[in-house]
Amino acid sequence: MKKLNILNRLIDSGVVAVVRADSREEAVKISEACVKGGIAGIEITFTIDGAEAVLKELSGYFADDSRAVLGAGTVLDAATARIAILAGAEFIVSPAFDRETAKLCNLYQVPYMPGCMTITEMKEALEYGADIIKLFPGNAFGPDFIKAVKSPLPQANIMPTGGVSLENAGEWIRNGCVAVGVGGNLAAPAKTGNYEKITEMSAEYIKIVKEARKEGLQ
Repeated sequence: MKKLNILNRLIDSGVVAVVRADSREEAVKISEACVKGGIAGIEITFTIDGAEAVLKELSGYFADDSRAVLGAGTVLDAATARIAILAGAEFIVSPAFDRETAKLCNLYQVPYMPGCMTITEMKEALEYGADIIKLFPGNAFGPDFIKAVKSPLPQANIMPTGGVSLENAGEWIRNGCVAVGVGGNLAAPAKTGNYEKITEMSAEYIKIVKEARKEGLQ
């Protein structure tokens, strides 16, 4: 039930913030700013120095906060996934599909979101129980690619990451994505210490996703 609850919260929000930062402090502030703006999914990437410590700090900070779902990104193997889960990660994201990571996440009932580019990769990920397919890099394809994928794989839950912006987020959703992963452009204001801008952009992404979903129902 916990796994289903996590997936529902991520999909309801429709946006996962991919947090890359130059320091532990910056990562924490970006995460807090995103949640304040309404983004539920916070993906702490393991390219951050001290990512495990960031996860532990945020898991304590968001322990009683129903607004946030904390995950780990750029997870390349099962060993790293296990470290992330023990540190508080509630979902695992990888840039590529890995069988052992999929098996570990299934064992502990933690949602797994592997990066895939082809129908073949997506099919294998689904066979190993991937809950959401991360289309990565999204800018190599564009929103129209989703319709092509959904024809042979209508059951696939797809979330593009890489190339998602305020200008095209709605199009990704209208074409059938369950959520979008947003990274560089959302976190960019942190370089100048403008975390209020991150909160504003987060709120705008949430608004765009909600409006796109309404349009899709018409």
